[in-house]
Parts: sequence; C-alpha cells; structure tokens
Amino acid sequence: MIVQELREKNVKANAEPGLLKKWALITIALGFLGLFILVPLIAVFSEGLNKGIELYFASLTERDALSAIKLTLLTAAITIPVNTIFGVLAAWSITKFNFRGKNILITLIDIPFAVSPVIAGLVFVLLFGSRGVLGPFLEANDIKIIFAVPGIILATIFVTFPFVVRELLPIMEEQGTEEEQAAITLGASGWQMFFRVTLPNIKWGLLYGVILCNARAMGEFGAVSVVSGHIRGLTNTIPLHVEILYNEYNFTAAFAAASLLALLAILTLILKSVVEWKTKKH
Repeated sequence: MIVQELREKNVKANAEPGLLKKWALITIALGFLGLFILVPLIAVFSEGLNKGIELYFASLTERDALSAIKLTLLTAAITIPVNTIFGVLAAWSITKFNFRGKNILITLIDIPFAVSPVIAGLVFVLLFGSRGVLGPFLEANDIKIIFAVPGIILATIFVTFPFVVRELLPIMEEQGTEEEQAAITLGASGWQMFFRVTLPNIKWGLLYGVILCNARAMGEFGAVSVVSGHIRGLTNTIPLHVEILYNEYNFTAAFAAASLLALLAILTLILKSVVEWKTKKH
C-alpha cells in the first residue's frame, strides 16, 4: 500500500508540470492568434465602418469598386475551372501511370510555390509585353494581354494551379488503382469509371483544393499588380483597388473594400474546416 501511494504521488507530481506546460502553450498560441489575426480583422471592419454604414456601402457600390469586384469574380470564375481540370488530369497521370519525367512534372507543378508572384508577373511581361518575345506578333494582330484582362487571368492561373493537384495527389496515391481496374473489368467505360468510382473517392479533397484556389485567386496581388497596369475601372482587382485607395489616404473606402477580402478569408476558413471534417469522417 505504501509503495502504491508513493507511485500515485509521483504520477500526480509529474502530471502537474505537464498540465502547466500544456495550458501555457495553449495560452501562447491563442495570444498569438489574437494579436496577429483577430486584432487586424477587427481593425479592418472597425475602420471600414467608423464613418457609418451608409458610407461603407457607398464605398462598395461606387463605379471603380464595382468594376474591381466584377473583375475579381470574373478572374476567379475562369481560373477555378481551368485549374480544377488541370489538377484532376495532372493528379490522375501522376498517380495512375508510370512514365519518364514524373518527378520533373511534380517539380514543375511546385514552381509557383517557389517563385515570387512578382517574378511570375515579370515573366508574362517578358513574354507578352510590347517588347517581349511575342509582343510584335500580338501588336500586329491587335491582341492585348499585358495591361488587360487576359494578362490578369493568365497570371492568376499560374500562381494558383498547384492548389488542386497538390490536394489530390496524396488522396489518389493512397487509393491506388484497384477499384478502377475492377470497374474496367466489369465493363465500365472511362467516363463511367471516373464519375462512379474515382470522383466519389476524391470529391472532398477536390473541393478542398478548389476552396484554396478560389481564395488565392481573389486575393492575389503580386503577379496581378505587375501585369494589370493599375487602370481604374478596367484592370484593377479588389486588392489593387485597396492599394490605390490607401495610397490616396481614402482610408474608409480602402478598409471597406478590404473587408470584402476579410469576409472571403473567414468564409474560406469555415468551408475549409467543414471539408476537413467531412474528409476525416469519410
């Protein structure tokens, strides 16, 4: 009995420091999140609303703001389907087939993660600008890419295309090819195999990648800033619109527009959490 009591005391004594460390780490983590995430979010909304709700909505409904919102939505509407199709095809080819250069393909997919978005924008300028490689041909055929909407879309597609494929690769590698081979053996066509076997197994990972791609497409600044030309009412997305308003000391309108991106970030986190929960449950 005495030995058992001593052991219990030792266990309690060892547990107390561990409990204190746990709560200390949790407190530090929550304090960090509050300081660098919650406080800036509160500041964005408070600055946007500090002169009244009417001025807030007026800042979001004026001509340049509406143009920036429409261009941002248009860019995302084109970028997401393109990158979704590319992501599924790339993940399918990498996980279902063995071929030379597979590692090179994976490395190329990761290039937007390694290269600064500003450098990516400069690459498009060197390719499609008036003095670029394809500049004379584009000018001769009256095709505008740089300082126009096509350049913004191309730059956004480039910086966001790894998100979908990177979410699908581990899922499809884990699944293997047994179910697809069984479906083919039973007489399923390629499309039937994809829609009835592959897609149901990857749907949550695919949705997760689409959510991340959408958030980055709407919030992209660096590459878009280089290729857009900052033409008000024509080539400004929401991030560029915020920058111009802030540089003009129009803080209320700048923070009102920034609050849209903040709401997008909050919605993205909520959807991300739901998809992660569904993925783990699945």
